[in-house]
Amino acid sequence: MSESEHPVVFKDYLRRCLLVLLAVACMTAMMIATSFSTIGGASWTPKVALILAIAAVNAFVIAGFLMHLLSEKKLIYTVLGFTVFFFIGLAGLTIWAMHDFPVGTTTH
Repeated sequence: MSESEHPVVFKDYLRRCLLVLLAVACMTAMMIATSFSTIGGASWTPKVALILAIAAVNAFVIAGFLMHLLSEKKLIYTVLGFTVFFFIGLAGLTIWAMHDFPVGTTTH
């Protein structure tokens, strides 16, 4: 394949990577600023919820643009969907069985 046949223009790709880097740096700064903020008073619950929301957006930007998942085929999304389904299922089973001890054992 010659250089003229390749559909990716390096300058455009580099620009996209720099914009993603800037977005990730800004979101990281937002997470740190949120941890030091006074949102919710003395409670950490609103801070943690906001930090997790920012982290989810950060993960989407990284996976979507740097890992090129936004331009993938249907098979990749199917595999990712099964992965999420089974992860949620295993996490749910773990939480459900948290207080399920065998007969004759103690919790200490």
